[in-house]
Amino acid sequence: MIRQTTATVHLSAIAHNCRAIVDMLTRESTAAGRPAPGLIAVVKANAYGHGAVPVARTLEAAGASMLACADIEEGVELRRAGVGLPILVFGALSLSDLDGVIDYDLTPTVSTPSAARRLAALAERRGVTLPCHLKIDSGMNRLGFRHDNLGRTMPAVVGSPHLKIEAVYTHFATADVPESPFLDEQRRRFERALAALGALGVGRCGRHAANSAAMLRDARTWYDFVRPGLLLYGIVPPPLASSLPLRPALSLSSRIVAVKGVRRGEGSGYGLRWTTDEPRTIAIVPAGYADGLDTRLAGRGVVLVRGRRAPVVGAVSMDMLAIDVTDMTVDPGDEVVIIGRQGDDEITAREMAAAIGAIPWEVVCRLGARIERKFED
Repeated sequence: MIRQTTATVHLSAIAHNCRAIVDMLTRESTAAGRPAPGLIAVVKANAYGHGAVPVARTLEAAGASMLACADIEEGVELRRAGVGLPILVFGALSLSDLDGVIDYDLTPTVSTPSAARRLAALAERRGVTLPCHLKIDSGMNRLGFRHDNLGRTMPAVVGSPHLKIEAVYTHFATADVPESPFLDEQRRRFERALAALGALGVGRCGRHAANSAAMLRDARTWYDFVRPGLLLYGIVPPPLASSLPLRPALSLSSRIVAVKGVRRGEGSGYGLRWTTDEPRTIAIVPAGYADGLDTRLAGRGVVLVRGRRAPVVGAVSMDMLAIDVTDMTVDPGDEVVIIGRQGDDEITAREMAAAIGAIPWEVVCRLGARIERKFED
């Protein structure tokens, strides 16, 4: 049987968004009299739920300079699919899969002294000099060498004959919090760290720091590369706004499987959290939290049916949800748009996230593996 709930990924929209970002970077950099940065396209977490391999191929053709993924396994998947762009691995490196870095021509991140030692030992054993990116912790306090302790931690890394530092980067903690001054503080820390690395013998190499939000907020963070993620998929990080002509890349739809009348005093769903004091009509949609839909949609979220908004009522269960279609004429088989456009209306991932108190990254990344992805040019 074919499940009714499917995600359609519009690859042409991803290509369009990539080109729109590149065009904006080129235009504004030219006006400022500086070279335009390259684009490191972030495709981690199955390309934010959109499908890593088709999306990576699309971004490769659309002009991305490099791709970035979370771990070696994600990089290996792309290489096995024939993706040829350089691939940066963001995450921490485990002992068991390091050979994949060399076997599949991946660019690892050196973010701890132990990672540097393991990678250097691997490169020596394999008889190669291993290109890598160096991560500086400028205040997020996750991975990376502390910005203010490089004199102690860097000499062994810089002095290794088996590691070649091709780029240095950092990660901003508050780029999507406009009222926070910490973005600028991290930028200053990163630039001091770059100067310190130069004094320690790190030659001229690439620099990158800006995710989607930082890229929109401050051109001083662009450096040699930017690292958009969410923008590539047609979503502006909230609460920011942008004049970029982006196109949403993913739509999520299902179909009504049953229409039921609910009498006065009755309810629907587990716990009967929704009851009615007047007769209502509900429709059942075969999509639930096993598909990645958030349980907080109950009583907060809406879907589109025949071009009209229908609220989600009752508990979102594992495989089903109920929508209130009172005063509407609907039938089993009618299309239900959960994310996307129908008629003159549209529900975006950003709107859904705002309704449930989440973030749009979570909405798209959580879409389950059992949802079929249909890819359209």
